[in-house]
Amino acid sequence: MPRQPRFWFPGAVLHVVQRGNDRAAVFRSDDDRRYFLDCLIAASRKHGVVVHAYVLMTNHFHLLASPNGPDAVPRTIQTVGRRYVGRFNHVHGRTGTLWEGRYKGAIIESDAHLLACMRYIELNPVRANLVASPAAFAWSSYRANALGRLDRLVAPHALYDALGNSPAVRQARYRDGFDFVMAADELRALRDATQFEWAFGTEAFRRNVEALTGRRTARLPMGPRPRSQR
Repeated sequence: MPRQPRFWFPGAVLHVVQRGNDRAAVFRSDDDRRYFLDCLIAASRKHGVVVHAYVLMTNHFHLLASPNGPDAVPRTIQTVGRRYVGRFNHVHGRTGTLWEGRYKGAIIESDAHLLACMRYIELNPVRANLVASPAAFAWSSYRANALGRLDRLVAPHALYDALGNSPAVRQARYRDGFDFVMAADELRALRDATQFEWAFGTEAFRRNVEALTGRRTARLPMGPRPRSQR
């Protein structure tokens, strides 16, 4: 089956996930994570990707990002891969591929779901029982978005800026959002959209994306099974 084209149009926001091959660890040390972030900062600036949220788990990473063109995210991920995998293999005495194929990317409806997706990303370490709170995990954007910690990778989206008229107010209101648990059906929909590279949002949003990009944004509806001919 041919690959579908990547989503992009001006203002698009993408949830990007890339996993290790056979779910193996892609970060074995803090030095690995620091080097990966350095690579990502350089590549995202070179190719025009603005990162709003991220998390580096043991065997995968998540980004929520606004690319400035259709090739911005692919080129960023490719550039990071070339630099990072070579060093990782050298340091850890291994050869061969590190990633499980190409990255997954879903387009996110900004108005309805951007902040929820940011929180979903930053809560990954909590769901994985690595820490009790997102603030306790050093390798995500939570401390930047919720606590005001300087992070060279993170730049706010306009919807985050609209949370308040000062950094302290924006951070407090963003933290308040963590009091609300994402509904199970919404969580499944986000994971499904990311896994299969669909759109995460309302039906109207999906129709609009299809019109702008010329590709499907969700599974085809299941029709009735044909009657067997006897």
